Amino acid sequence: MHTLPAAFMEPPSQPRLEDIRAPIAAELAVFEKRFRDSMRSDVALLDRITWYIVRSKGKQVRPMLVLLSARLFGGITEASYTAAALVELLHTATLVHDDVVDDAYQRRGFFSINALWKNKIAVLVGDFLLSKGLLLSIQQQQFRLLEIVSRAVKEMAEGELLQMEKARRLDIDEAIYYDIIRQKTASLIAAACSAGAASTTADADMIERLRLFGEKMGMAFQIRDDLFDFGEDGDIGKPTGIDIKEKKMTLPLIHALYVADRSTRRRIINIVRNESEKAEKVAEVIQFVRQSGGLAYAQEAMRRFRQEALALLHGTPDNEARTALRDLLFFATERKR
Repeated sequence: MHTLPAAFMEPPSQPRLEDIRAPIAAELAVFEKRFRDSMRSDVALLDRITWYIVRSKGKQVRPMLVLLSARLFGGITEASYTAAALVELLHTATLVHDDVVDDAYQRRGFFSINALWKNKIAVLVGDFLLSKGLLLSIQQQQFRLLEIVSRAVKEMAEGELLQMEKARRLDIDEAIYYDIIRQKTASLIAAACSAGAASTTADADMIERLRLFGEKMGMAFQIRDDLFDFGEDGDIGKPTGIDIKEKKMTLPLIHALYVADRSTRRRIINIVRNESEKAEKVAEVIQFVRQSGGLAYAQEAMRRFRQEALALLHGTPDNEARTALRDLLFFATERKR
């Protein structure tokens, strides 16, 4: 890999979302209004639920990725707004369905849809959002964008099912882990970047470069997320152990098991499989991972994916959108929670 300029590799001391949004602040405001309008329904119950979804929205990283990727190659177009709305509609639909699958009752500090309105309604709301995304792209005749985002949703479902299949035997190795997070997390981030690029340029090589940038960013983002489970001294605070309780095999644990002797490996797997509801046993697994070098190994993997993403981004036009994408990459991988 060629050497990148030192200035490009170094993030601001503390990347802030307000600064990252700055090149597209006006367009993001336009998008938010259009997105709210796209969620409206004549059914009062549905309109109330979609209003609640809009009110509890997160940082909107994916629409930001779409609009910044579009701005990278020129002015933001109608197709760019369609791409951002499509990504956010389908992403929101998958979150609503995921909360049903996971029996999750909170999302971003708010009650989940299934917690407030039960599973049946949540599934139908997710279906409504999916259909809204499909109709929006068809009405705008943006079939290329629909293809990009639909492929990502397919991969997200496949990744979730692959993880469920492997979780039964706890036999996930590093290669399978990467397959899972590439499909579950990185695919939609990759779709956001490539759809944004495709809305303002016909250069197939650049669209693919943005897709790969998003994929590498998504891989690094997920590894960073997995590290929260184990905690890092002076960094992200106390470990949560949530993944261990849910019997999810993440990179720090996978590596720790790989370097452990057979009896230790058998003991830790038995804890994850049969005793993960016990706080003291979860703490034992966390301590095992920390002492086995699992955190350092995962941190290095995260930095490697980030470096690959930076190399891809460096080959795109040098403008304020590129700087914002770089800073967003660092924001996603240096965040404390």
